[in-house]
Parts: sequence; structure tokens; C-alpha cells
Amino acid sequence: MSYTIRRSTLEDIPVMLRLAEAARAIMRASGNHHQWTGGYPSAEVFTADIERGCSYLMCDDEGTAVATFAFIPGPDPTYAEIFDDVLPTGEPLHGAWLDDEQPYGVVHRIASLPECHGVMAALLDFCFAQMPNLRIDTHRDNVIMRHLLTRYGFTRCGIIYLANGDERLAYQKLSHT
Repeated sequence: MSYTIRRSTLEDIPVMLRLAEAARAIMRASGNHHQWTGGYPSAEVFTADIERGCSYLMCDDEGTAVATFAFIPGPDPTYAEIFDDVLPTGEPLHGAWLDDEQPYGVVHRIASLPECHGVMAALLDFCFAQMPNLRIDTHRDNVIMRHLLTRYGFTRCGIIYLANGDERLAYQKLSHT
């Protein structure tokens, strides 16, 4: 299956909300009950992404929307500080970005239909074509996202905290690594 990626428009918000609901259902079914609560991401969040020009929609060969994501040029204020963590093996992880000098892009709010495969690789390939240094974060309970990031070659770098104080696992990949 091949996918096309285009910038989202305000007319896409209803489908983006459905994609977010599908992603939320995947999270809940896999034991992730604490991420994307309280109606997040909302129409207002998607609208802000669209107005900033950083919201994208992925469509299949038939033109059906199968995923949405935000790709935002850094710096991201929540990534200004990174903290130590403990790996699942019990080993301590010193919180540090792989590269803290080069410009980076951030991928947020990834949502896709459960029956579509290869979405994550396609959207990350798209983002790496724009920026060779990517950062992403996810909830500790998001086992699926953690697996996909590791499989795609991202390195777990530590913990960051969102503006509301919630903890997220932080990852980075440089396209040449």
C-alpha cells in the first residue's frame, strides 16, 4: 500500500477527530488508559496545527484518510530540558539528546486507523525528508508507539515534561544513524 501525505485543511477536522478516536480506542485496547484523555486532541488543537501549517493528513490509494499527524519545526519548549529515566531492564538512563545542536523537527498527535499498516514508517519517512533530525515523545503506557519507535531506529533519550506537568518518554533519531 502506498500513501500520499498532504497538509490538512479546516474541512478535514471531522475526519481528523474520527482518526483520533480510532487511535484512542487502540490505546485503550492495549492498556494505555492515561494518554489522550479529556477530549484531547480536540478540534481546537487540530485547528491551531492547521493554522500554523504543521498538520498533515495521510490518504491511501483510494483517497481515504487513514492517518493524521503534526510535524512541527523545533525548538519545542517541552524539549528544552530532558531528565534521567530508568530503562525497562532497570538500567539507569542519563537524560540527554543524541544531538542538541542541530535544528530538529517534532512529530506529535499521530493517529491512524487500526487496519492500516506501514503508516508510521511512511509518515516518518516523510518527516525525515523535510528534516534529518527528529524528536518524538510518548506516554510510558503507549507500548505500541514505543515498539514502533524502537523498530524505526529511534533512541530513547530520557524523560520530558509537558506544559501541564505530565511525563513523557523522549526519543530522537538522526537520519544518518
